[in-house]
Amino acid sequence: MRTVIEKNAVKIEDSFRDHIATVDDDGKRKWIYANKPKGKLYKLRTYLSLFYFAAFFSIPFIKIDGRALFLFNVTTAKFILFGKVFWPQDFFILGLGMIAFILFIILFTAAFGRLFCGWACPQTNFMEMMFRKVEYWIEGDAPRQKMLSKGPWTAEKILKKGGKHLAFFMLSFIIANFFLAYVIGIEELEKIVTAPMSRHATGFLMLLIFSGVFYGVYAFFREQVCTVICPYGRLQSVLLDKNSMIVAYDYKRGEARGIAKKSEENIYGDCINCFACVKVCPTGIDIRDGVQMECVGCTACIDACNNIMDRIGKPQGLIRYASENSIATGEPLKYTSRMKMYTALCSLVVVILAAILFTRKDVNATIMRTPGILYQERGADSISNLYNIKLANKTINVIPLSIQLEDGNGKIEIIGRQVIDIAKEGQGSGSFFVVLPRSAVHDRKTELKLALYAGNNKIAVVKTNFLGPVSD
Repeated sequence: MRTVIEKNAVKIEDSFRDHIATVDDDGKRKWIYANKPKGKLYKLRTYLSLFYFAAFFSIPFIKIDGRALFLFNVTTAKFILFGKVFWPQDFFILGLGMIAFILFIILFTAAFGRLFCGWACPQTNFMEMMFRKVEYWIEGDAPRQKMLSKGPWTAEKILKKGGKHLAFFMLSFIIANFFLAYVIGIEELEKIVTAPMSRHATGFLMLLIFSGVFYGVYAFFREQVCTVICPYGRLQSVLLDKNSMIVAYDYKRGEARGIAKKSEENIYGDCINCFACVKVCPTGIDIRDGVQMECVGCTACIDACNNIMDRIGKPQGLIRYASENSIATGEPLKYTSRMKMYTALCSLVVVILAAILFTRKDVNATIMRTPGILYQERGADSISNLYNIKLANKTINVIPLSIQLEDGNGKIEIIGRQVIDIAKEGQGSGSFFVVLPRSAVHDRKTELKLALYAGNNKIAVVKTNFLGPVSD
């Protein structure tokens, strides 16, 4: 439904919310030719993207104690975060992490809008700071790209279009290699690359599939990933409020749009209706229409508008970071107590998650009494129970494990060797008797604390129950 809203006596047809900017009235794709941004914010984003790319392409080579810094191997259910390995037994931590991540997104978006999308999102960084720049380098700025696309297939067009898509696929292939390194590890990737293809046909096929996906995203889907596919763009509609920080147009200062003639009285605002903000937008929207789902907060419109304001002698900031309320009241955006509270809550979520990750035990132990067996009498003065123990070693070292009673009132008899060897990043199991003097067993069930030792280091204490005869 189309409505009409009024801002400062200027009627604006609110039809832009009926459809997305990249689709016409017939439902066909409208290709976006975005002008190359120029300005302080674009330059800052370029510097940050260089840091981002350096991190992305270097992290697979970084190791801590022989382990990758990050690894997300879904095929073997093995995940490594900051050098610590997580197995299926640690999935409760993953669940807590997902809850913390969702809470962080809600709090961060409510306070700072789509700041993440414009400055840190991998899709935005690779599209705008890598592939788009390659496109500018090969085909030129937006007007040249448009002319080239609409023109006949000449040798120049074939060379430029072919060169661009070849460059896009090569970049996608490189990204796919490193993306796969985060899944299987840099060593396994090296084997796929260097060994004969027949020995790693599945790995090579996955590499080609990833390359094709990235190529399709950056060569064809482009901004539609943000406007159609990404769920975060949809979520922002319910997460933002009038106090959230957004890229906003100051309609009070800008309306009415236009340029007064010398013989006329100036009834216009600072917006001269040059459409510079629209021409640089990578999603094809007009930021002057208000908050829109398609806006990824890339700040290209801010730089474009500031350049125009400098040329016509007007102050910068007609388009700027603001909130709806700050635009309405004419006040500058402030780091309000609400933002401070949300920042503190976000920091608290990160600290709690980090504490969970870094205080996790390196050895998980599960001790259970052997099913079907009650207790055994050892002569007239002792009673024993038989237990099974299963262990998961999350370190890169073999752990020789021994078991002791925490209170020392009794003894442990391990069946077989006196220590249980747990392979590095592997599992181990064993069986043992707990022998207690009859005088220490007063109830049907007695709680025991068993201390697990790796050498002389106590690594865990596990509780279990000891079954004895019913007291007279």
